[in-house]
Amino acid sequence: MTSQIQVAVVDYGAGNLVSITNALRLLGAGVTVASRADALEGADAIVVPGVGASEPAMARLRRQGLEGPIVERVRAGTWFVGICLGLQLLFERSEEDDARMLGLLAGDVVRIPDAPSLPHIGWNQLEVRRPHPVLDGLPDGTPAYFVHSYVPAPADPDVIVAETEHGGRFASLVATERIVGFQFHPERSGEDGLRMLRNTLGLIGAGQPAVGVGASG
Repeated sequence: MTSQIQVAVVDYGAGNLVSITNALRLLGAGVTVASRADALEGADAIVVPGVGASEPAMARLRRQGLEGPIVERVRAGTWFVGICLGLQLLFERSEEDDARMLGLLAGDVVRIPDAPSLPHIGWNQLEVRRPHPVLDGLPDGTPAYFVHSYVPAPADPDVIVAETEHGGRFASLVATERIVGFQFHPERSGEDGLRMLRNTLGLIGAGQPAVGVGASG
């Protein structure tokens, strides 16, 4: 990376931002905490973290005037990195509370199927569905840290990079075009999680899309 990547971490009251901002700064990114639309200007990537339910999260994004600007910027080519609830908000609807979400990816958010316990909290393995640069240097079965009860159900299975099993199987890492979404918390997943974030920053810095199935790179 020849210049510092500028990242806007969205603050919409849906969780502690300290871990992700510290991790991104440790990896050399310039980080702005964005609670208003004007703070997204100049960002190479928008990072949306968060925990909790979709409808209150979307209500806060709308109240802060962030929903429309996030969608517009991502559709115009700004990278989007979603973490936990931030990944779920990429999709169209959540069955948890019938929330209408960002709609940047087709599909719904559903309760983890056949889960032996909820919420799903703790370490679990990433089962690689297809090779992807975000996982460069990491083996199949890499552990990651999860805290959630709901998961994305993408309409297009080709966006799924890795799955995880907790009773049923669910998409735990998705990527397409300039969108990367982690259902787990890479910033809380030790050195392996930091490697995933470093790999993601590398893609952003190189201006490369988070390629789908069948594409090169």
